Amino acid sequence: MTAGALSSAALSQEDLERFGPDPAQRFSANLAAVEMRIAKACDNAGRDRASVRLLPITKTVPAHILRFAFTAGIRSFGENKIQETTSKQEALRDLAIDWSIVGHLQTNKVKYLARFAREFHALDSLRLADLLNERLAREERCLDVYVQVNTSGEASKYGLHPEALLPFVDMLDRFPRLKPRGLMTLALFSSDMNKVRPCFRLLRQLRDRAVRRNPALTELSMGMSGDFEEAIEEGAHVVRVGQAIFGSRPTPDEHYWPGFADTN
Repeated sequence: MTAGALSSAALSQEDLERFGPDPAQRFSANLAAVEMRIAKACDNAGRDRASVRLLPITKTVPAHILRFAFTAGIRSFGENKIQETTSKQEALRDLAIDWSIVGHLQTNKVKYLARFAREFHALDSLRLADLLNERLAREERCLDVYVQVNTSGEASKYGLHPEALLPFVDMLDRFPRLKPRGLMTLALFSSDMNKVRPCFRLLRQLRDRAVRRNPALTELSMGMSGDFEEAIEEGAHVVRVGQAIFGSRPTPDEHYWPGFADTN
């Protein structure tokens, strides 16, 4: 099936209720609105728009609907769960998509990610780094990685403790198939930006220390639909935006983000 082979006539009632009769047009309009918000946040922070990359988060969006997203010009898809991603990647194999995994990865799923992902935003253990490096060597591939740090202090969230970051960074050279790009965090889930911003600021401060140990760790992956403008103002280079582009999800947020129900 080609990118344009799926017509609106093939949409189910559930698809229509969630994405409307013309998903490509809806995604295109939403994407334009997000781009305007990013540009404004960059302007407010005195930053070049080109310094921020938008990573659309496509979790829970069915593979056949993602064809409309591709038609709307979206080429990078970010997913949380490797099982969901592999099925979509197989269904959309005919499209030139860059796949990013932004959620926690179980060690027994490493082989799947190593086969096709362009980048991984949740590296948080030496065991995982070792397994990824080994599997990538078999696949004769390399992988861009972001080290995940728990900046909110919530036990329910994955990521390194801030004090464990620098010792971890010192070990990254042991894994030549992993290409460090920066740090990633999930801020506190709250509508109160006075509680959210400290998470972003802490990650920036940690990056400033980490980059002295490993000059490749320059970027900050932080900010989602509800807080990406604040993240940009605090220095984000990659913002991970899903619902602002694809609409609300039928799956509860805590299914993908541990601790959401306790903090929102």
